[in-house]
Parts: sequence; structure tokens; C-alpha cells
Amino acid sequence: MQKIAAIILENDNGEFLLALRDNKSWIPFPNHWDLIGGHVEEDETPEEAVKREYREELGLELIDFEFYKEFECMNGDAFENIKFIYTGKINLPVEEITLLEGQYVKYFKKEEIPDVKFANIIKSIVLEYINEKKVP
Repeated sequence: MQKIAAIILENDNGEFLLALRDNKSWIPFPNHWDLIGGHVEEDETPEEAVKREYREELGLELIDFEFYKEFECMNGDAFENIKFIYTGKINLPVEEITLLEGQYVKYFKKEEIPDVKFANIIKSIVLEYINEKKVP
């Protein structure tokens, strides 16, 4: 089964940084919001993958982060996979973030998350995180 590593990024205001996927018909979930992350390559751990994806997508080094949970995604995605989800902080204004893959990034308040058009099962993952953490 394929493995995916992604990170829930939150700023000090409790807002979540999401990336808008490209609007290309040949990619899964075009023009949907997603977490920073991607496929775990054969020779790397999920932790190494999330650090690499963060660097590839944002051009930044991921230093302070922690493992949150593992999710089996058996349907609702382009293929069956296991998602390794991490959490971390980011406090850069969006104007200072250069997204290297996708259209652009945006911060969302927790109240906005239920209405966001997410890729695959990401909405349920972020909502579970919010509910468990009791984000103010």
C-alpha cells in the first residue's frame, strides 16, 4: 500500500495553513485544498518524507514538528494509502510564503474548515485534530 506523509500546520492564532492544489485535470483532486505533504519514497521514512515535501513545496526547512496519527485511506482517494500525519507551527505571513507546488497557500480559521473543499479525507483528519486538541 502506498504511504503519504503530510503535516497540519498551525499558526499562533490557531489558523491552519493549507495549499490549493493545481487546477489540472490529470491530477487527483484538482483545485482542492490540501495539507503540505506527499508520497513517501521507497528509501525514506514518513518523517523524512514530510521534511522533504515541506522543503520541496515551501522552500523551508521543517524543524519543530511531531507525529500526530496514522490514517488508513481505503476509499475516497485516488488510491488506497496510509497517511502519516504530523503537526507543526508556522507563523509566516502568506505574503512571505512561496508555494513551489500548487496555486497558493492560505490560512483558515477553525470555523472555516467544515466548508473548505478538501482533497480526499483531509477534511475529516483536520476536523478530528481540531476536536481532539480542543483548538480554541
